[in-house]
Amino acid sequence: MNRIAVYCGSATPADPRYIDLAGQVGRTLAARGIGVVYGGGRLGLMGALAKGALDAGGEVIGVIPEALVGGEVANTDCTELHVVANMHQRKQAFTDLSDGFLTIPGGVGTMDELWEAVSWAQLGYHAKPVGLLNALGFYDHLLAFNRHMIETGFVRQAHAGIIIAGDALDPLLDLMAGHEPHTPIFAMKASDL
Repeated sequence: MNRIAVYCGSATPADPRYIDLAGQVGRTLAARGIGVVYGGGRLGLMGALAKGALDAGGEVIGVIPEALVGGEVANTDCTELHVVANMHQRKQAFTDLSDGFLTIPGGVGTMDELWEAVSWAQLGYHAKPVGLLNALGFYDHLLAFNRHMIETGFVRQAHAGIIIAGDALDPLLDLMAGHEPHTPIFAMKASDL
């Protein structure tokens, strides 16, 4: 993997461990020679992620909608900063520019990005690994809900492994690097669905 799209929050939670985590993710990716593609912001976890990667000599490509540039949240320190018209173009750019996806703690926007990456993988719009860093137990409930969707049959067994989850970054990145694509819905027959 040459580049990973990292999905994370633009908020700064009261617990400083989240900001520290984002900075460490950026530094680790840079140390492994993996470029960061992210939301292009300078605030919260986004800003800490970019700073961590840039300070470690890594490549950081930001993709930000025009509406957020005017609010002075764009990170002009990025290696490249792509300004796009809307959120749909932003998420398409994440997919086009990266070799995989990594979600760290975040809010509604982060969830939107994660689930779109999962949905697109399930359908067959991409065959890239979708990693979820469950640091500090942040995603325990989300992972339980995902298991519930699998157990009740709303996620097919063929797609049960799309989310590659781990609570430590280096082993998670190793799992993502060894990702084996599944059979997407577009390649299935009606009898398989």
